[in-house]
Amino acid sequence: MRPSNSHHKRYIISPISDGIFFIFSPILALVIGIGISGTPFADQEFQIGNSTESLSEFLIGIFIMGHLFAVFFRSHGNSKIFSLYPKRFLLVPILLMVAMLSSPWIALSLSLLATWWDVYHSSLQTFGLGRIYDMKSGNNGNIGRKEDWLLNLLLYVGPVIGGVCFIDHLDDFYGYAEVDAEFITRIPDIALQYHGVLRWGLLIFGSCFLLYYLFRYLQYHRQGYRFSTQKILLLSSTGFCSIYTWGFNTFYEAFFIMNFFHALQYFALMWWTERQNIRKRFYLPEGKVGSVLALASFLSICTLYGLWTSYVDLSNSFYYSLTIVISLLHFWFDGFIWSVRKKAV
Repeated sequence: MRPSNSHHKRYIISPISDGIFFIFSPILALVIGIGISGTPFADQEFQIGNSTESLSEFLIGIFIMGHLFAVFFRSHGNSKIFSLYPKRFLLVPILLMVAMLSSPWIALSLSLLATWWDVYHSSLQTFGLGRIYDMKSGNNGNIGRKEDWLLNLLLYVGPVIGGVCFIDHLDDFYGYAEVDAEFITRIPDIALQYHGVLRWGLLIFGSCFLLYYLFRYLQYHRQGYRFSTQKILLLSSTGFCSIYTWGFNTFYEAFFIMNFFHALQYFALMWWTERQNIRKRFYLPEGKVGSVLALASFLSICTLYGLWTSYVDLSNSFYYSLTIVISLLHFWFDGFIWSVRKKAV
């Protein structure tokens, strides 16, 4: 029996596609990460481009960098979106590049910002998907918004700060030794001294907030809020994956798992929302052939950028600055071009 139209409307694409690309993608990434752990694919290193790394590190690097570049298909490739913020899309990239190239301090600071903005940005992607599922269930886009925002922060930032990979997220602070800012390089050591306090503080606060979150949504339900099964499953799979991965795995295994499902979600969302626009941009015909060629072109361009970042010499300040700027633009642009509240989705 086929699902009814009202049933399908609760999904972004379809029940099967949403399950694979959005709702259960964290579990899929976790299974893949555990499956390749300890194998030559993940452990045997090769000389690839300008670095020595395993095939899994090489491929996830291309996947991550490619998804960062994909944002431009919506920001600059979608004329309706571009017309809303032309100054942001044209001037800010140039200003960021000039700033990074003109000052080592700014370059180091923006690199540090990119590391932590990435964590925050990842939490907002799940937040945004959850809000879409709420909207598709017929709910007001503002109900529970603050509670969802904080819950997703806890699901991502909490395990990073409280888990075994915390120190790996502080490596960028050591780069300030290059500009004789020794006091900043001591921040990781200070943070580690209070790591236990941070962990217990997060556990206590997180447990209390979870009870508050459930209480608030029960109140919303009595006022007419409709629970979205898709959103509940998305938050559950993401939370389990994040806590298990950042809390107990090595940094590189956790990095692979968390970034794999994040990039997979992003590529799927980008293609589904921009597929017609991408097809038109490449002057391809309507129909299945045109869609396949558009998808291939979209993925090829993103992959080429990912390959470029793997082979280019990032000790070159221009190339390094360019990759950081593209990362920052991805995080920033996503903040206002995927707004459920502003009906940009």
